[in-house]
Amino acid sequence: MKERMPLWVQEWFEVLLPLAKIVLILLLAALLQYLLRRLIERLCRRYDLPFALAMAARRILGFLIGAAALFLTLDLLGVSGTVLWTAFTGFATVGAVAFFAAWSVLSNIFCTLLIFTTRPFRLNDTVELLENGEKPGIRGRVIDINLIYTTLVESGDLQNGSMVQIPNNLFFQRTLRRWRGDAIPALPTRLPAPAATPAIETTPP
Repeated sequence: MKERMPLWVQEWFEVLLPLAKIVLILLLAALLQYLLRRLIERLCRRYDLPFALAMAARRILGFLIGAAALFLTLDLLGVSGTVLWTAFTGFATVGAVAFFAAWSVLSNIFCTLLIFTTRPFRLNDTVELLENGEKPGIRGRVIDINLIYTTLVESGDLQNGSMVQIPNNLFFQRTLRRWRGDAIPALPTRLPAPAATPAIETTPP
C-alpha cells in the first residue's frame, strides 16, 4: 500500500509515523502517571499517610515513567539498543551505589511507611522505648512524625518539656510500650520508704 502512494506522501509518511508513535508514547506516559497519582492520593487518604511521603512516591514514579518514555522515544529515533542498555546499566550502577550510601535514610523512610500502615502508635500517644523487658528507656508524647524522625516531648507541657527526635527505624528494633491519648502514667520519683517494724515488748522473767 505504501508503494502505491506518491513520493511526497511517502516522505511525509516516514516522518509522521514515528512522530505519531512518539506522541502516543507521551500520551500513554501522561495517562499512566495521572492514574498512579490518583492511586497514591487514595492510599494516602485511606491510611492517613503524610504529604511528604506522597510527594516522594509521586516523584519517584514520575521519574521512572519519564525515563521509560525517554528510552522508547530514543529507540524510535534510531538510537542503538546497545547505547540504551549501556546508559541503563550505568544509571543502575550509580543508583545502587547511592542506595547503599543512603541506606540509613531509606530505612527510616520505609519504617515511616510501616508506622503509618501498621499503626504501632499515633499522634498524641505516649510511647516508651525499652532497652529490655525491665529497664526503662526514652518516653514521651508523640507530637510529630516525619519521613526520618518521630518527635517526642518528655512532659505534657510543650513549652517547658524537652523534645527528643528518634529515628523511625529504632521503633522496630526495640520493645515499644504505648499509652493512648492522655493516659500518661507518672514515673515514681523515689522508692517508698520501708514500713517500720513494730517493736517487740519483752517482760523480765
